[in-house]
Amino acid sequence: MDETLVAPRLPRWMKAKMPTGENYSKVKNLVSKNQLNTICISGNCPNKGECWSAGTASFMILGDKCTRNCRFCSVKNEVPDPVDWDEPQRLANTISTLMLNHCVITSVDRDDLTDGGASFWAETITTIKVQNLRTTIEVLIPDFWGQPSLIQQIMDSKPNVISHNIETVRRLTPKIRSNANYNRSLSVIGYVSAGGMVSKSGLMLGLGEKEHEVFEAMDDLRNSGCKVLTIGQYLQPNSHLIKVEEYIAPEIFESYRIAALQKGFTFVESSPLVRSSYHAERHALA
Repeated sequence: MDETLVAPRLPRWMKAKMPTGENYSKVKNLVSKNQLNTICISGNCPNKGECWSAGTASFMILGDKCTRNCRFCSVKNEVPDPVDWDEPQRLANTISTLMLNHCVITSVDRDDLTDGGASFWAETITTIKVQNLRTTIEVLIPDFWGQPSLIQQIMDSKPNVISHNIETVRRLTPKIRSNANYNRSLSVIGYVSAGGMVSKSGLMLGLGEKEHEVFEAMDDLRNSGCKVLTIGQYLQPNSHLIKVEEYIAPEIFESYRIAALQKGFTFVESSPLVRSSYHAERHALA
């Protein structure tokens, strides 16, 4: 047997619960019925079982094909489908049916659109809010090329939390992110923060970063006004994407959590299985 085809054995702390239960089935069936996408599936999230069983999900708008080709992400890099302007209402209906107290919305990058999808984002948020008055909303947005006018469209629709992930440390950004820029991502977070919104970002570990680089990234985020930080272990979704350099032990994640809180972040989620939307309902209080 070719040893290169055998997946590396995960450490014991990377074991996630298998998805089960009535709520899990309910979310899965509704997503399928209403022709929606979730980053839970497209991003191969290890917390899918926990979140769906709790009746929550992170929805992905603007299709399931991304115009960027980041080396860590399993979302398909293909020519996107036409924009579906009925999607915001179907999503609002799904959130209402699930009676969610909090929802997370993300999207693929749509560099094929003149506004990067900003107007569609604004329409989606507004539609959800009209039908779901008590539901708080977190949005995980693309960088929109760092253009303030496009980011402002999202801010004007008034979600509770605006997140944009820097994903990794400065040195590794060109290696793993397609058409993205570390400083540009910081500028997005800075613009959101300066507008008085709750800003959030996330880091993946295990890509070859050094401890001092992680601390530098924390400082850069705090200097940009970021309030909420998530830190999790990178997992290689398939053999075509960048390999894991190291599995970081839980105690290291805990030390980063403590350090980040000491640096002034309001909320920090830091453990191997943490992803951007993990315990997101708490972050609306930041």
